[in-house]
Amino acid sequence: MKFGKELTSQMVPEWQEAYMNYNYLKTILKEISSFQKQKKSRHSTPPYFSPRKEKFSKRKSLYRAFSGLTNRHGNYNDKDKDIEVISVSEIEEHEYKNYQTTFLRSPEEGVENELTFFRLLDDEFNKVNNFYREKVEEVVLEAEELNKQMDAFVALRVKINDPHFCSSSLNNTPRPSNSGASMLAEIQEVEEKPERDQKMVSLTILNNVKINVVPQSATSTLKTLIDGTKLDLSFSKGELRNAQVKLKQAFVEFHRKLRLLKSYSFLNQLAFSKIMKKYDKTTSRNASKAYLEMVENSYLGQSDEVIKLMTRVEAVFIKHFANANRRRGMRDLRPKAKREKHRVTFFVGCFFGCSIALVFAVILTVHARGLLKSEGRDQYMTNIFPLYSLFAYIVLHMLMYAGNVYYWKRYRVNYSFIFGFNQNTELGYKEILLLSSALSVLTLAAVLSNLEMEMDKRTQSFQALTELVPLGLVIVILSIMFCPFNIIYRSNRFFLIVYLWHCVCAPLYKVAFPDFFLGDQLTSQVQLFRTLEFYVCYYGWGDFKRRTNTCNQSDIYKTLFIFVAVVPYWFRFLQCLRQVCESKDYGQGMNGLKYLSTIVAVITRTIYVQRRGMTMRIVAATSSGIATIYNTYWDMVKDWGLLCKDSKNPWLRDRLILPNKSVYFVAMVLNVILRLAWMQTVLDFHEAPWLHRSMVIFVVACLEIIRRGIWNFFRLENEHLNNVGKFRAFKSVPLPFSYEDGDKQL
Repeated sequence: MKFGKELTSQMVPEWQEAYMNYNYLKTILKEISSFQKQKKSRHSTPPYFSPRKEKFSKRKSLYRAFSGLTNRHGNYNDKDKDIEVISVSEIEEHEYKNYQTTFLRSPEEGVENELTFFRLLDDEFNKVNNFYREKVEEVVLEAEELNKQMDAFVALRVKINDPHFCSSSLNNTPRPSNSGASMLAEIQEVEEKPERDQKMVSLTILNNVKINVVPQSATSTLKTLIDGTKLDLSFSKGELRNAQVKLKQAFVEFHRKLRLLKSYSFLNQLAFSKIMKKYDKTTSRNASKAYLEMVENSYLGQSDEVIKLMTRVEAVFIKHFANANRRRGMRDLRPKAKREKHRVTFFVGCFFGCSIALVFAVILTVHARGLLKSEGRDQYMTNIFPLYSLFAYIVLHMLMYAGNVYYWKRYRVNYSFIFGFNQNTELGYKEILLLSSALSVLTLAAVLSNLEMEMDKRTQSFQALTELVPLGLVIVILSIMFCPFNIIYRSNRFFLIVYLWHCVCAPLYKVAFPDFFLGDQLTSQVQLFRTLEFYVCYYGWGDFKRRTNTCNQSDIYKTLFIFVAVVPYWFRFLQCLRQVCESKDYGQGMNGLKYLSTIVAVITRTIYVQRRGMTMRIVAATSSGIATIYNTYWDMVKDWGLLCKDSKNPWLRDRLILPNKSVYFVAMVLNVILRLAWMQTVLDFHEAPWLHRSMVIFVVACLEIIRRGIWNFFRLENEHLNNVGKFRAFKSVPLPFSYEDGDKQL
């Protein structure tokens, strides 16, 4: 792999603009090389051609190459190596030192390109050097903050584990305030002392400390609303355990930040070395030595704060959070990248092949039995088809998500950081395809086993076993979903369950990106929730053996039919209210109004379908039109960040990930078209000669899922680019302790 591609593959995606622009500098060197070739061709005269002379010259050049009489590049002699080509000087600008290169050769034709090269090279180096300095200063301050947190944690542990320890016997000598590196060094010194000396850590710090209560559950949120945001230390083991969990997460994230900073320094130094060697080779000069000496002596090359901090963080973490087990501690600090398994690819192909075979089997069975012309066709489409459509919605949504993951990874959208996935357990697109294809095989096999249109004339009913197949499949899926054993991606299942619970309990949980992203997914699965309601009615109150139901005749069912459609939008509305109250983000208030308008549109459309009437038709059309315009505007402008008039890319945005701009315009047009699917309700397009009403509902629901899948990609792209613009590559971990007299954290 060429270095340019390797550099791109190893970049921190959110810091991409802070790296040295290797490819651009490489294009300038190519321009210099092409100019020199043209210059040589202009000044050289065609020699007299002689095969004997050519053979002799080749032999002579070969001899020189083997005898060592020629240098590596062949265009400058040993004396030229000692002639200085450039000089690099320091310039004080603001608080940082910048570097400027002076070209020492006499002006000649073509030197302008080389001057441009060094000017851009200096700009790139100053950018990299200053960015690295800023990030190192940030981690030093963060290290000092973590050190204070560890002081409080060690004191709390001593207080709880040894409550009879007399605090009056402690050494209360205040320690000097130093940098983060030295502060962590003090922790290391404390932990290396004997147990009695560890207790000499001042416990008086606990008198000025309070526990940070971050609402992580519905009950803790309610307590916080009643008692305030901070609580006094009660010196309980629960507080110690919670503090240990939070500090462990903080140390893991801090160590990851240090690793990425170390990688950033190494990759950029290697990039400058590579580009200078290419310059020497292209121009036959010897400028790399002087420039690389400057790089080595700069802050980027000389700073060792990151390495020292890594060593001390590892020592503290192993001692306090890994029970002095280095292997376990380093495994937590440096999780290994997940390896792709060939058996996953094999089973994906196997399940998709089986799915295609089952689709053909269903088609052939329908054609051979003439089921489309059967008298029981309407009965089947009304009662059985909606039951199986539930699984089709799930499979389609998973397929769209698998496609999103594939393209996010291809275009380096850091979706795992945005969602907060665990590096060791996150699902790739192949694993998602495996689950979706396995579910499709089960569903199609169930459809094939239950593909009967005629009931038994003797019993006037269908076989109970086959009629219970859809319900059995639902029970199997729910059993797998809530299975406590470590099988079938347990961590991912629990991750989904946790954030589903957050949506259900909105607004009692702090709203993170996965919360409202999942809430938006639920708003596109309204028909799935209505199908679940139909399951309860059909198997609970209907005569499923005769494939009949009276659901639509029940007022309770009709009321719940509206309620279950409104619930996902209500969850999102409550999440928006939580964000407005918590972060004072009044833009989320406008977002909440968007969901309220959608709730009104859903209610009026459903009432129109149930009761009809011209008045309700006008009300449903008006409310749906307003909601569609509002939602479409929010999708494109707020969620996707597009339709910017003054951007570098007209009507798009300044930063784009996809190379083809037309894709964005196609996505916007598709979003508008697919959002207009509600018109089939208002225009009474419920049934066509070739489509049953249940099939029309199914198609419209699938179109909404496809629209949501397209929305997902551009929503994550916009979020990723916002992180890139702010160089935000790490998640903030709440710390357990704070000062008593303010919100400033220890």
